[in-house]
Amino acid sequence: MAEPKNDKGGKAAAKTPAKAPKADAKPGKVPRGQAPAPEKAASAADLAVPKGYSPRLKKHYVEVVRPALIKEFGYTNPLQVPTIEKIVLNMGVGDAVNDTKKVTTAAGDLALIAGQRPVITRARKAISTFKVRENMPIGCKVTLRKTRMYEFMDRLVTIALPRIRDFRGLNPKSFDGRGNYALGIKEHLVFPELNYDKVESVLGMDIIVCTTAKSDKEARALLHAFNFPFRQ
Repeated sequence: MAEPKNDKGGKAAAKTPAKAPKADAKPGKVPRGQAPAPEKAASAADLAVPKGYSPRLKKHYVEVVRPALIKEFGYTNPLQVPTIEKIVLNMGVGDAVNDTKKVTTAAGDLALIAGQRPVITRARKAISTFKVRENMPIGCKVTLRKTRMYEFMDRLVTIALPRIRDFRGLNPKSFDGRGNYALGIKEHLVFPELNYDKVESVLGMDIIVCTTAKSDKEARALLHAFNFPFRQ
């Protein structure tokens, strides 16, 4: 039998099977010449609070605090009952004048305490006496609302405040006349989220609790119902 010929009169080249790609020796290894697959970014669903979850203090407000305030002040409408609107945490870093990296470290500690990423606060104008330049980072702050607000308040009242040395109660006069309360903490290490061995420096913190109360008396009764330890 005659052998098949190609167009140039030579023998037809026998088809050789394609070689199978060599298996990677290590899992996750990218073959040579191939671009690595992009990492999947965290979606909003991964960071969101699980559905159906309700903080302990939120249930306490609905079941205990609100009926007690209605009975004490005689509200005719449930919407008149004051509530906690937000909690603002502010941390000033005085050493940032000499080392601006300390602001980043303080922001990381505040993020662990609040469970939310803070924003860096900057100087509005230059003050030569304190060696502060305009737009210089001097601290950080974060605003908590809803679920994270209740969770932070729960840790503050039950864990952080009892760990303060020589604690004799909160000042009952630290209201601003419009239902908002402010308190200061000298050492942010009282929060259990921080590891004492990994903290570079001890910083203070301002905590402002903003309520919808129209008077200091109503705001004091609201916070007292949440077990805020006021001095007698």
